[in-house]
Amino acid sequence: MPPFNLTSLTPATFILTGIPGMEQLHVWISIPFCCVYVAALLGNGVLLFVIRSERSLHQPMFLFLAMLAVADLSLSTTAVPKMLALFWFHAGEISFGGCLTQMFFLHFTCLAESVILVAMAFDRFVAICFPLRYGAVLTPAAVAKTGLVALLRSFCLIFPCVFLLRRLPFCGPRAIAHTYCEHMGVARLACADTAANLWYGLLVPFAAVLLDLILIAVSYGFILLALLRLPSGAARHKAFHTCGSHVCVLLLFYVPAAFTALTHRFGRSVPHHVHILLANLYVLLPPLLNPVVYGVRTQQIRDRLLKVFLCPKSRLLRQ
Repeated sequence: MPPFNLTSLTPATFILTGIPGMEQLHVWISIPFCCVYVAALLGNGVLLFVIRSERSLHQPMFLFLAMLAVADLSLSTTAVPKMLALFWFHAGEISFGGCLTQMFFLHFTCLAESVILVAMAFDRFVAICFPLRYGAVLTPAAVAKTGLVALLRSFCLIFPCVFLLRRLPFCGPRAIAHTYCEHMGVARLACADTAANLWYGLLVPFAAVLLDLILIAVSYGFILLALLRLPSGAARHKAFHTCGSHVCVLLLFYVPAAFTALTHRFGRSVPHHVHILLANLYVLLPPLLNPVVYGVRTQQIRDRLLKVFLCPKSRLLRQ
């Protein structure tokens, strides 16, 4: 009898079905999703242009913000174009390799963004607690190494998920009840034991993000102690303001991520379409709101935006 060949049970394609129970509303749902995606592209693109073109913004704080903008663009672009193709053209078919690639870059980008947020918290810690050593600690080389660490750690944590999925046989339905491929959504279609996928997909990213949250909490603990020791109320208010933008971005990233992950694995009572909608908003709202938060709350960026968009108009009026 010939040996059982698992590779013969690797599907050529999967079918993304979209939001379960809301198929008739896909076209209408796509309109706000498309608008938010375009706004996120414009917002992050403008932010990157401003930081690149203004030499005074070539500082660690704004370089980390540029990394965050690149991660946001990667996160939304990995998921949304295929999502819109599904909503508009019923193009839900995706190859097995394409599905694994999309899954990899989604999870990879999320973990990289978490490291960038840790770096931004450390930047505020050094700026407030050790302002005289800021330039010596956060050098351009240190910023570049931080970006490299974000990429390497994310790659090492997520790449094993690809092998965990490739080893599984898929002999049943090929329909994924989602708008994009994610690790456990694909693993559930396998006709084999997926305990390794479940525990790796839950424990490893959770441990990495939990470590990041601990580092952020420690940084802000020291920041709060330093602020309470400031004699001037004006100086304390200014320091709080510089941290406010980062705190808003932290909430935008970690709160939806935690809620989505917990409802996906433990929220049996949460309707499936609610979970899928929340997962879609997670790849749309942070990329949209992050540049808005920093653009509104950071004076250097506001000033540069006004300089870019108002100066050409004033020159035309003078002519």
